[in-house]
Amino acid sequence: MCLIVFEINEDPARGLLLAANRDEFYDRPTLAAAAWEDAPEIYAGRDLVGGGTWLGVSRSGRFAAVTNYRDPKAPKGTRTRGELVSGFLSSGISAGDYLDNIASASDEFSGFNLIVGSAGPDGIEAAYFSNREGLIRHLAPGVYGLSNHLLDTPWPKVRRAKEMFSAIAVDDDNALFQLLSDRTLASDDELPDTGIGLERERLLSPIFIETPIYGTRCSTVVRLNAECPPQLVERVHV
Repeated sequence: MCLIVFEINEDPARGLLLAANRDEFYDRPTLAAAAWEDAPEIYAGRDLVGGGTWLGVSRSGRFAAVTNYRDPKAPKGTRTRGELVSGFLSSGISAGDYLDNIASASDEFSGFNLIVGSAGPDGIEAAYFSNREGLIRHLAPGVYGLSNHLLDTPWPKVRRAKEMFSAIAVDDDNALFQLLSDRTLASDDELPDTGIGLERERLLSPIFIETPIYGTRCSTVVRLNAECPPQLVERVHV
């Protein structure tokens, strides 16, 4: 994933609402969201190179999502980041305990941001960890945004997505997917400097990315609460 905006509501009946775009090279083979044949408790898309996923839910009311941390100078890990998501969805341990385990092996992965959580009678239990920050954050109710830096880093696309998200009715899928299709470029003076050059920073600045070889492959809306089965709706673009 390259953009995630989500709300954790203190009302257990509302729980979690999440909207996300996955950005990837167009030629990387992928399966659309579905129940996995080898792990039917998982409902998610699937990366056919690494075997994991970028975002998914489980029948038991769990969710997880990962984004890359953009740092072209950092060494590459030996394990695929997609297993961070599928590992949580197929487990039965708490979000905090899972991230404790991941933290102990985090140097085996390229830079990542990981959000994991579950729905229960008292609401959503969710936590966040990046191996570039090294801190487990337990998430209180509120609206959050994440791209390819740390949680709530105010990149233009993150600020814009959070503002648009906060103005949308909770049950309006069309408005959420319209948010995820926003192609507004950031002005050059707002762009971060992540070491990839101004032209690429500009190309990657919209919520929805389009380049000749890389861009937004799918958009996803997730709803999770204690009263209903998890809902994951995906629109595939490429």
